[in-house]
Amino acid sequence: MPRGGEGRLPPVRKSLGQHFLNDRRILTRIVDALDPARDETVLEIGPGRGAMTDLLKDRAGTVIAIEYDRALAARLRDRYAGSNVRIVEADVLETDLGATAGGRYALIGNVPYYITTPILFHALQPPRATRAVYLVQREVADRMRAAPGSKAYGALSVNLQALAAVESLFRVPAGAFQPPPKVESAVVRVTPRGQALVSPTEEAGFREFVQAIFGMRRKQMRRVLRGIGSHDAATAEAILQRVHIDPDSRPETLSPELFVALYRAAAA
Repeated sequence: MPRGGEGRLPPVRKSLGQHFLNDRRILTRIVDALDPARDETVLEIGPGRGAMTDLLKDRAGTVIAIEYDRALAARLRDRYAGSNVRIVEADVLETDLGATAGGRYALIGNVPYYITTPILFHALQPPRATRAVYLVQREVADRMRAAPGSKAYGALSVNLQALAAVESLFRVPAGAFQPPPKVESAVVRVTPRGQALVSPTEEAGFREFVQAIFGMRRKQMRRVLRGIGSHDAATAEAILQRVHIDPDSRPETLSPELFVALYRAAAA
């Protein structure tokens, strides 16, 4: 295959949720949001045809691009041979990102929309990236950054915000992709908290706890706690009072900090 990426492009694989962003102006804004340093390692999730990789290689010290599609990975290896770009042909969900980076790193990616949430939490496993910039479905971006009491606030909001700060930066229209998706997209920046609200050993249990609570989001917290924890009425009321949660309140009104306090009190 010729160097420089020429030649016939591999076909789009809809089963992998492939939508390629080729708008250089938007790609530049996404890379600007990450703002990689000249001596920094950047992991790119889903480089696809290399449009964003082209920009990253000129701004970062090392780019490690993780591509699942075999044909695309082969094309990228040829395209970037001898450069500061390394291609890893792998499923990102089965890749130890910290070990792959070999040290401190930043993360960027146009992630497949059908596995966005698993990727978000996989990427937050220690050692975490210093920061991450993602192109995601707009509705997911809204849920990621939603505040307590808002319509979009839910389990994803709480679980993500317990570990990181989330900023929604700008929207990307469907027409900027080839082929265009059926939804709007948005760019978000995720920056891990200096001190996460939950410890690494608590993360899995906390995530399940929050998801169970939002499974009963229309109920009052006194009923929710009884339903998910098999607590009797008196015990549920006592736990809620201990962490200063109104028993009449509903899950979507509680901050991530209150969810953490409730999780620990209910487990005590």
